Amino acid sequence: MKNEERRMKNFRKRHNSTLHIKSYLFALRIVRMVQYLRNEKQEFILSKQVLRSGTAIGALVRESEFAQSPADFINKLSVGLKEANETDYWLNLLYDSDYMDEQSFTSIEEDCNELIALFVSSIKTVKNNQKKNEGSTH
Repeated sequence: MKNEERRMKNFRKRHNSTLHIKSYLFALRIVRMVQYLRNEKQEFILSKQVLRSGTAIGALVRESEFAQSPADFINKLSVGLKEANETDYWLNLLYDSDYMDEQSFTSIEEDCNELIALFVSSIKTVKNNQKKNEGSTH
């Protein structure tokens, strides 16, 4: 088994939610994409922005694990959603400025849009559960 496969297997044992896994894998894709952009395309400005926002997504998901309250949990996920949306902006700018080919762009943007959908769904679920819990305590 390759080192990367072993690391991912261990990661999946510790973090089994879809959002955890997909945000981590997305961050890995972003890191590799930025390495390519810097080494092959000599692009340093936009790649710095997409690296920051694209890796922040997973970090915020991890932060949400230890949220102090449901409101804090929602806040962490909401900030993660904003970072995913910002990442989509940088990806589009990289594509439209010809730093990315269509196939690479389409593939990574699909992953980004999937994360956005997961964030929206998770936030709605937590908010709905909060409303149900508030209604049952009155």
